Amino acid sequence: MHVPLIQREGFILRPWDQTDATALVKHANNPRVAAQLRDGFPYPYTPGDAKRWLEMVGNNREDVILAIEVRGEAAGGIGLHGMKDVYKYNSEIGYWLSETHWNKGIITEAVRAMVTYAFEETPWLRLFACIYENNPASMRVLEKNGFALEAIHRKAVMKGGLMMDEHLYALLKDQWSG
Repeated sequence: MHVPLIQREGFILRPWDQTDATALVKHANNPRVAAQLRDGFPYPYTPGDAKRWLEMVGNNREDVILAIEVRGEAAGGIGLHGMKDVYKYNSEIGYWLSETHWNKGIITEAVRAMVTYAFEETPWLRLFACIYENNPASMRVLEKNGFALEAIHRKAVMKGGLMMDEHLYALLKDQWSG
């Protein structure tokens, strides 16, 4: 899949590069970031984790996985992960950002840019995201971008020793305002 370069005021969405390893460890090694992501995003986040991630991303030809560059360094990530089989017109959107850049509107705008890319440049007709119950800020990011709550999967997630609800948000291309 084509990997875009998307420039916005205050950040750039771009392909990951092997030279991002140091910045990746710096920004990803945060328990508050890892707490909102699947267990494949570890804490502590080590140089070995960064190396494995960057190799995986470099070999991935099916998904759109971008670094969020802020002030010249990779400070987060955002991706579109296409589904298969009968779900082939669906893509899961996922994202994270360094805590040093929270509450500045970066993720809201990054999601907006990725939605535009997905609906204008790919065959996907439905985007969705799964958010843990203790992350209302991420729910607001999605709602600001037109996503609607479709379901609450009760006690579906075990994270940090707690069973939590997972909130499923989705946006359909034919309901997207562009």
